Amino acid sequence: MAAREPQEMAQVAAATGAKKVDRSWDRVLVSAFLAGAYIGFGALVAITISSGLDPETWGTLPTLFTGAAFTLGLVLVLIAGSDLATGNMLLVPLGAMKGKLGLGDVARNLSLVLLGNLLGALVVAYFLAVQTGVVGDADATGTAALTHERLAGIAEGKALGETPWQTFLRAVGCNWLVCLAVWMSLSASTVSGKILAIFFPIMAFVAMGFDHVVANMFFLPAAIFAGVPDIGWGDVALNWLLAGVGNLVGAVVFVATSYWYLFLRDAPAPTPAEATAEPAERG
Repeated sequence: MAAREPQEMAQVAAATGAKKVDRSWDRVLVSAFLAGAYIGFGALVAITISSGLDPETWGTLPTLFTGAAFTLGLVLVLIAGSDLATGNMLLVPLGAMKGKLGLGDVARNLSLVLLGNLLGALVVAYFLAVQTGVVGDADATGTAALTHERLAGIAEGKALGETPWQTFLRAVGCNWLVCLAVWMSLSASTVSGKILAIFFPIMAFVAMGFDHVVANMFFLPAAIFAGVPDIGWGDVALNWLLAGVGNLVGAVVFVATSYWYLFLRDAPAPTPAEATAEPAERG
């Protein structure tokens, strides 16, 4: 099967957004829980891979390694199938722009998905990162000490090292790239094609230090659970708020609205074949 053209991708994206709303709340919540956990896995392996690399020796390469490893998270979300808030910020509003959904549908879906993502990320952060000892505490030695130091550096940078304006703008840039990864994955009909479409935008946003609200639902609580000092839940809540709003702007303004204007605004209604999304097209 040939790759879809952008016009076809737009029709599939709008139809996929409508399908995401047409489910019971419990299925959405479970799907979102899985996505939060998958992003947590990606974040945890990114910390593990990039820990212990001295910037004086490696320069900025640790951020490249972090980004490359983190792509696991969105690969799991899109290929295994689950609901990630940042991807839904593209797909569900696009369904509304196409006239398939109302604003209330969009708000309910995104709220429920954010809750599920948070629960999944917290489970991985507490049980699989901290309680397992993969991410050590301040008294850890060996590899656990290295991962603890790496986590502390990432969390402190996000919670304490950015101004609110910087966090918002970094979140806009983040989800512009994440949604482009989701968008381009719709063009592919094979698993390998989807993974290739996902890899570079996700690697790029992580390497540049942009803020992904669901990833931060892992990084910041994991740091608190691991005893990283000076980070409080107030800092975490503010980061989540700013990152969430920025992610929404990045998705709706720069991807959903742009491609709606280019390909859907004056487009005729899709045929049944065009409106049918493949099972792997979830994000």
